[in-house]
Amino acid sequence: MSSYYSRSPPPLQHPVPTHPAFIPEPPSTPGPGSPPQGYHRYQPQPHIPDFAAWGMNDSTAQFGMQLGQSAVAAGHEYVQKNLPVWRFHSLSHLKHHFNVSNSYVMKKLQILLFPWRHRPWSRRVRRSEAGHTEWQPPRDDINSPDLYIPLMAFVTYILISALQTGLQDRFHPQILGASASRALVVLLLDLLFVKGGCYLLNVQSSSQVTDLVAYGGYKFVGVILTLLTGLVNPSRTIYLLVFSYAFAANAFFLLRSLRSVVLPDLSSTTTPVTVSHAQRKRRITFLFLEAVMQVVYMGILIRV
Repeated sequence: MSSYYSRSPPPLQHPVPTHPAFIPEPPSTPGPGSPPQGYHRYQPQPHIPDFAAWGMNDSTAQFGMQLGQSAVAAGHEYVQKNLPVWRFHSLSHLKHHFNVSNSYVMKKLQILLFPWRHRPWSRRVRRSEAGHTEWQPPRDDINSPDLYIPLMAFVTYILISALQTGLQDRFHPQILGASASRALVVLLLDLLFVKGGCYLLNVQSSSQVTDLVAYGGYKFVGVILTLLTGLVNPSRTIYLLVFSYAFAANAFFLLRSLRSVVLPDLSSTTTPVTVSHAQRKRRITFLFLEAVMQVVYMGILIRV
């Protein structure tokens, strides 16, 4: 019994392979920029439609493709010649009227409120890089119209109108829209009146519509002065005196400024024209009528 447990088990024997073992080599790592071995880079092939399936032969298909390419090229050329020129022309005019400085704004406001002793009123011209004569920007010419002051005065007018109605316990959000609409209608009527008069009098001037909009927008400065006076609750006499002064200053400013549009000076215009004595008389009458119409426009604007 003891001899049975003292025996050791026989050693294990592994089978001997009859053929040599084969271990495949790992693929080599490709270098940068080279495709891996055994793979091919995909090359897209141009898609050529089968025109024969549509009932067209090769010559007809080629003619149609050439015709389409010619139409696309013609349209692209038209857009390049016309649309960018118009866009650049409009942007250049807007940049011209917003080319102002702090000193220009302060001096312009002084002229708008006290135009009686300002000299001279003629605008300055300069020669562009292309050799054409053009008006100098407002930064370099105090008599040049700008759009910065009219735009700021337009926004200020709307805010002061809302403030006045709020102090009178009449404010409503619709007041902002009503004030803006009233101001835009007045500007449009003034512009149509000037353009219509220039058309009837055959006025040929180099001034743009933006110049007339700027001249018409300067009336907001006098309107703001009148509304600010009304905020301190003065007597009716003082209020009417301030309104009368604002109207007179704006009318005198327009008389002298629009003179370069209606009666262009040969020494300060880009398109010299001659005006007969009868035409000159009618145009001066039109200038005075435009100046008198300011009392109507400003009277509408101060009624908040």
